[in-house]
Amino acid sequence: MGEIIGRFERDGLNICALKMLTMSREFAEKHYSVHRGKPFFGELVAHITSGPVVAMVLEGEDAIQRVRRMMGATSPADAKPGTIRGDLAESTQLNLVHGSDSADTARAEIANFFSEDELGE
Repeated sequence: MGEIIGRFERDGLNICALKMLTMSREFAEKHYSVHRGKPFFGELVAHITSGPVVAMVLEGEDAIQRVRRMMGATSPADAKPGTIRGDLAESTQLNLVHGSDSADTARAEIANFFSEDELGE
């Protein structure tokens, strides 16, 4: 966790909110609902609920694109060295990071993990 958080901070992104939690199956299925029906959905939900996760909100210029670039390709085999997945991930199914793909997705995902009070809004 520290290595991943440090990479975001070293890139100049600001952490606005951060928490560690264990996702329930119901919460995980909602979070990954776009993948429901895909062959890997069950494994994805099982992995994300197997232990604690760290949810965070990052801000900075072009934050979404920067985070996605830093994460690298979903498959570690396709992820470039220097990216989080390229350096640290063991498999596609046991992924280390998730990042929103758009501002709309980010707003929805942030609302799932953080209350307005936690965000200071």
